[in-house]
Amino acid sequence: MNLVRYRVGDVVRLKKAHPCGSDLWEVTRTGVDFVVVCRGCGRRVMVPRPKFEKSVRCIVERQAVD
Repeated sequence: MNLVRYRVGDVVRLKKAHPCGSDLWEVTRTGVDFVVVCRGCGRRVMVPRPKFEKSVRCIVERQAVD
C-alpha cells in the first residue's frame, strides 16, 4: 500500500470541481480531518480524512520541507 503524506500548504486537485468551477484546493490543516481552501473562491471546507484521501486526484504543488 502506497501511503501519501499530505502537508499544510500542498495544493491538490480533487476529482469533483467546486461549484465556483475550480478543482484546486490548498491544504491548511491535517489530522483526522483536513481543512482545505478552494483556490478559486476562497471557501474553507472541513473534510474527514478517508473522504479526502479518496477524492484526491493528484498533488499539483508540494510544500517545501523545512
